[in-house]
Amino acid sequence: MCQLLGMNSSAAASIRFSFTGFAQRGGCTADHIDGWGIAFYEPSGARSFLDDRPASESRLAAFVRDLPIRSHNVISHIRKATQGSVGLSNTHPFSREWLGRHWFFAHNGDLQNFHPPLDGSFLPVGSTDSEKAFCYLMQRLRTAFASWQRPPAWDAIAPVLAMCNAEIARHGNFNCLLTNGEALFVHCSSQLATLQRAHPFPRARLVDCDLSMDLGELNGHDDRMVIVATEPLTSDETWERLRTGDTRVFVGGQPVWAHHCDRTRRFPVPGAAATPAPEAV
Repeated sequence: MCQLLGMNSSAAASIRFSFTGFAQRGGCTADHIDGWGIAFYEPSGARSFLDDRPASESRLAAFVRDLPIRSHNVISHIRKATQGSVGLSNTHPFSREWLGRHWFFAHNGDLQNFHPPLDGSFLPVGSTDSEKAFCYLMQRLRTAFASWQRPPAWDAIAPVLAMCNAEIARHGNFNCLLTNGEALFVHCSSQLATLQRAHPFPRARLVDCDLSMDLGELNGHDDRMVIVATEPLTSDETWERLRTGDTRVFVGGQPVWAHHCDRTRRFPVPGAAATPAPEAV
């Protein structure tokens, strides 16, 4: 399977520590050698880096590890190809624009006999099942909010995505990360783990390389963040493994919404105003 990494943070934060260990899974500690990518949101926009070389050998990955980019939302992917050739067009995360926002998506799994009825509003560039799923998700969102002139907030988007995730997951393994810069949307079919960090921040040690760091030196008293990964990245922190069928939403470095089967849970978000959901999806 491919490897996923995501971060959602209350304050703009660096993912260099996590990415250092994560990149080793691209050909060093695991055999995911078919490319990698990472996307960051910054105040003035979004940027992404893609490479079809193994992450552990990539000069671009080494460059990204040294960049002092700070972001509220980051997603990264290391590929082990199941559908589609090795190349930049099939490298995650994929990107699309909708209602003036950049959306990024990364998928881990294998969807069989998946031929969604795409209407042309979003079309794949490459040949992966993953990009087809992304285009279908974006199409469903565009249809659900067709009358909207501004981007809907996460609390309107979440139930639409949960329904679409369940539909797509019927075709196979569908672990995915999706973000629009406001929230990190997560769905688990088989294998994803989450970690919440807050004060007092620990000293953490990476699983994939001999590196530890005192995270308290890098974060403030009020900072919060969530890390999502296919497999835990650190050996001395408490990771939660998600269940099959879980959809989670993270905003401001904390969980705000969770859905499993027919049960939905909302978490309190201080100062947040609810956004009405569409009448039909």
